[in-house]
Amino acid sequence: MSEKLFKVIIIGDPTVGKTSFVQRYVQDSFKRDYKGTVGVDFALKIIKWSENQTVKLQLWDIAGQERFAWMTRVYFKDANGCVIMFDLNNKNSFLNTLKWKKDVESKCTLPDGSPIPCMLLANKCDAPAREVEQMEIEDFYKENNFIGWTETSAKSGIMVHDSMRFLVETMLRQSDGCKIETNDNSFNLKSTAPEKSSCGC
Repeated sequence: MSEKLFKVIIIGDPTVGKTSFVQRYVQDSFKRDYKGTVGVDFALKIIKWSENQTVKLQLWDIAGQERFAWMTRVYFKDANGCVIMFDLNNKNSFLNTLKWKKDVESKCTLPDGSPIPCMLLANKCDAPAREVEQMEIEDFYKENNFIGWTETSAKSGIMVHDSMRFLVETMLRQSDGCKIETNDNSFNLKSTAPEKSSCGC
């Protein structure tokens, strides 16, 4: 039985749902009483990927507050993959994802010098209103070399496991020396929801 260990950082503005996403993915639970992350929280997810391979994910849930920004270099160190999250009901959190991605690229690379794979997640798709449309996200992810994007809901679990499986597949291919093509793989990840009920998958 072979074992792979990957460090994944989860970043984005405060209150976009990073902690709730990790809780849903690791514990399959959702808590309504939100407490802001101070610095960083850690979680471990062990996946039996196949009959002869186990994947261990170290999930680093990093605080989005500006006062913790000076610590990100330490938190990003040795990361193998990245989730950048925004709130569909908060346009600023979407616009700020580019700042987060540039921060990652300036501080963190894979051993061969290439950028770590970054996945863009549009959280809170279960909410009735939105400030960011799907085509805007589609154009944005292509222009900024994310490996893929999808709408998610940490509250109801929509696309939480599917999106992380996509990221793990990407990291596994990269660790095996396969070149990762951005954009072409997005159809494996993207929610096929109609615009009016954007959470259907």
